[in-house]
Amino acid sequence: MESNQAPCSTGPNGVTIEVEKLEVRYGKAITIQVEDLRLKGPALIQILGPNGAGKTTLLKTMLGLIKPNKGKVFMCGEEVTANPRKAGRYAGYVPQTIVQGSHYPITPLELVSYELRLRGVRKPVDEIKKVLNAIGLSEDTWNKPLRELSGGQRQRAFIAKALAHDPYILLMDEPFSAVDPRGRAALARFIGKLGKERLVVVTSHDPMLLLPYTSYIVLLNKRVIAVGRPREVLDVDLLKRVYGEAVIWVERHVHISDSHVAT
Repeated sequence: MESNQAPCSTGPNGVTIEVEKLEVRYGKAITIQVEDLRLKGPALIQILGPNGAGKTTLLKTMLGLIKPNKGKVFMCGEEVTANPRKAGRYAGYVPQTIVQGSHYPITPLELVSYELRLRGVRKPVDEIKKVLNAIGLSEDTWNKPLRELSGGQRQRAFIAKALAHDPYILLMDEPFSAVDPRGRAALARFIGKLGKERLVVVTSHDPMLLLPYTSYIVLLNKRVIAVGRPREVLDVDLLKRVYGEAVIWVERHVHISDSHVAT
C-alpha cells in the first residue's frame, strides 16, 4: 500500500507519544502544563477532564497544530513540536467539531479521496472503498452527502478520513458528541477494536462507553493529575480532585455529570 507514513517501531518500544515539560499559554493564563507524559500503544487511552481542562488543546499541541510556549512533543521518537506535517505522518485526527461541516455536499468517498490527494498518496478507488467498508460504512452511504447521514455514519466517515493513510496513531476528540445513543455502543466497539491495532487516544468527559476497551486513563485539569489503569484512576477521591462535585455515586458506579464544551 502506497503511503507517506513515517517508520515507527512496533517492537519493545512500541508506538509512542511523548510530551516533555510542555506549557501552553493563552495570553498570560496557562492553558495546560504537562511535565512528563508518555503514551504507548497499541492501546486505547482515554484523556478525561472537565470543561476547560485543556483536553483539546493537548491533542492539538501533540499534532503540531498549536505551538507550545515551552516543551517538546515526540511521536515514535521523532520530535514533531509545532510541526503538523511531521506529526501527520504518524497520526490521524478526528476533531470534535465535525458536525459543523456536515452540511457540505461531500460524500464519504470524496472525503477520503480528497484527504489522500492532499497527502500526495495515490490509492485506487477500490482501495478507498475497502477503507470505508472496514470502518463499517455500508455501500449505500458511500455516495450520499454527509448531511443525509446519521451522526454515527458521519463520525465513521471522518474516522475513515483519519485512517486513510494508515497511521500508527489516532487522536479522537469527543468522538461520541454528535452520535445518537443507539449508534454509540457500535461506535465504541469499533474504536475499541482500533485500540488493538494502533495507539488510539480519545478525549472524553465520561469514560463508561469505552471503559471495557481502555488500557490507561489520563486525568487532566490543566495539568496531569494521574495516569493509570482504569481501576486505579477511577477512584472517587481522585476524580473529585479533577471534577469537584460533578462526581457522584450511582449505586456502585461512578458517574461524571459534566457538560460538553470544546476547550
